[in-house]
Amino acid sequence: MAGDTADTNRELLATRIGFLLVSAGCAIGLGNIWRFPFIAGKYGGAAFVVVYLAFLLILGLPILIMEFATGRAGRQNIAGSLRKLEPTGKRWHLFGYIAIIGNVILLMFYTTVAGWGFAYFYYMVKGSFIYLDPSEIGIFFDLFMGRTMEMITWMALVVGLGAFICSVGLQKGVERAGKVMMSGLFFILVILVIRSVTLPGAAEGISFYLDPDFSSLSWKGIYAAMTQAFFTLSVGVGGMTIFGSYINKDHSLTGESLKITFLDTSIALMAGLMIFPACSAFGVDVGSGPGLLFVTLPNVFNQMPAGILWGTLFFLFLAFASMSTVMGISENVIAFSIDEWGWGRKKASLLTGVSIFILSIPCCLGFGPLSWFQPFGEGTSILDLEDFIFTNNILPIGALTLVLFCSYSFGWGWNNFIQETDSGKGVKFPTQARPYIKYILPLIIVFILVRGWIGTLS
Repeated sequence: MAGDTADTNRELLATRIGFLLVSAGCAIGLGNIWRFPFIAGKYGGAAFVVVYLAFLLILGLPILIMEFATGRAGRQNIAGSLRKLEPTGKRWHLFGYIAIIGNVILLMFYTTVAGWGFAYFYYMVKGSFIYLDPSEIGIFFDLFMGRTMEMITWMALVVGLGAFICSVGLQKGVERAGKVMMSGLFFILVILVIRSVTLPGAAEGISFYLDPDFSSLSWKGIYAAMTQAFFTLSVGVGGMTIFGSYINKDHSLTGESLKITFLDTSIALMAGLMIFPACSAFGVDVGSGPGLLFVTLPNVFNQMPAGILWGTLFFLFLAFASMSTVMGISENVIAFSIDEWGWGRKKASLLTGVSIFILSIPCCLGFGPLSWFQPFGEGTSILDLEDFIFTNNILPIGALTLVLFCSYSFGWGWNNFIQETDSGKGVKFPTQARPYIKYILPLIIVFILVRGWIGTLS
């Protein structure tokens, strides 16, 4: 990809596979491994999966393409790219600053949850769950959440690792680490899937997951599939814009986006193929909610032969998945500092890391000294508030901004978007989809935004 340096001084990713894996790694995270299996189990299994895949193609994919197109045409972070591409006198770039703030808010709570994955990897290796019964594993998780200094320590490890990888450089740090983590993630997941589907009693879980029964699908399930398809790729806040700015024009963005969507979806589907059969084999409810990863699955591993091995592999896989997202989002914030303020990469990485660490402390405190602060009622925490601000507000508003920016002449405009998207070899964007993109997609995003508010506040 070095051939594009003739028209820009911007550092580029060295290989196409590096771009695909790093971009997919930014999208792949806890939403694929925890939320997708949990809501699939709650809303009908295979029937939910079919509807989810349909929404992914008509909802998530177009916005992903728009992020890449904005980044590749603008050659900067989301704020800089919007500024470069917006018509004279317009102020689209102001949303770019909100998007970067959104990335910071995401890191403020995501690093804490990622730290839980690293902690459980350590506890699995240590054998901390071997002699615990199901109720004791639940108590273990509650006690862990109350150990504030330990939570801060694991969070600091995640923040420091993300900042360090980014400080090494785009190619030698982010791209190289992305390739290693994504390769390791796929390898471990394949092993876990094979083990899960070969367990005695796994057949019922496999059937529930792969044999659709649409009579079991409710309107709530359809809405859940829609929101999962919208949120799974994390589009709308520039996380993909920055990686679009690091590639050349050799390949069309529709084709590249299809590949990344396939990688992201494969992880989610394989996670379900690992979790459903295992839970079926041991009579565990896969729709058990937030405790699925940290309470339910340790119970499953406890009952498996060589459970420590399988549990250790799973939480290593979880650590890789969450760390790839932290690394991608950190790169977005760091690149903003480099583009907008002219900082060197090492300075930007250090100051970003320190800032994210300090800003992430309240989330950790929310399960201990600040547990009295329950913004949405009993049982909620600072994490829920930060998640609500990012997921239910900044993310859909950002997606709506991008759709309008790429569709209408008062923004970048449809013709410019199509020209950029279709540059290079590969699948071209279906121009007959223009009425849908221009009129229907914005209404769907507004519906998700309003429905998210109603659901949270009620």
